[in-house]
Amino acid sequence: MLTFGLTMVRHGETQYNKDKLLQGQGIDTPLSEVGVRQAEAAGLYLQDIRFTNVFVSNLQRATQTAKIILRNNVQSSSVEMVLDPLLKERGFGVAEGRPKEDLKNMANAAGQACRDFTPPGGETLEEVKTRFQKFLTSMFQRMMDNHCRAGQLACPTPFPTPLSQPVVAGLANDGVADLPIHALVVSHGAYIRVAVRHLVDELCCSLPAGLKMNHVYSACPNTGICRFIITLDLGESGPQPTVVHCIFINRKDHLAILKHLKND
Repeated sequence: MLTFGLTMVRHGETQYNKDKLLQGQGIDTPLSEVGVRQAEAAGLYLQDIRFTNVFVSNLQRATQTAKIILRNNVQSSSVEMVLDPLLKERGFGVAEGRPKEDLKNMANAAGQACRDFTPPGGETLEEVKTRFQKFLTSMFQRMMDNHCRAGQLACPTPFPTPLSQPVVAGLANDGVADLPIHALVVSHGAYIRVAVRHLVDELCCSLPAGLKMNHVYSACPNTGICRFIITLDLGESGPQPTVVHCIFINRKDHLAILKHLKND
């Protein structure tokens, strides 16, 4: 049995984000100046959190964000950054590079909600979910391989199993203060939204008291942070999640410092 923290971060702002243009997979833009500051703020917020594993989308806005976070981290700067195309943003097909308003108009014309609509050449939400499931399978196996003895479930140090909902105190280390194993994932807004929905709806993730479902399913802001605690056990087809706790979703406390600086 292995219990570990999973912290997911959306990349910082790009000029396309600012201009409300769709990027998807085909447009690979760097962070804007604001995006760099957001990533720095996230890095400072997470600077004392030890990450044992780091998984990142291979699009540059995500890799740039992850590098900034790790550069600020006092314990994890030398951790290997695994670039994984399974973490790429949802593909938006013909809508990539166009205003988000165009996507809304396409969806309206098709009689569908914008979030559920798939433009020609784009990925369906089901296809994105399948990519996330493949990523989870790969990550779970890597976590077991990295942190448990070969061929055994016995881990080198005792790993607490969360039997009750962890306390959320509004701190950067909520849920992971006593966990020696912790994975950082840096990805994209639409992808994270699908990932969170899968963890909550299909893996029966518990939620903090008082957390409203409209927040759970809301869009993740640039450098928004989500955290889960996952317990794995070995099933017939490999490591399987047996307990999943949500600690927080779309936290953006670290961005308050940017508003303060802007107002000074």
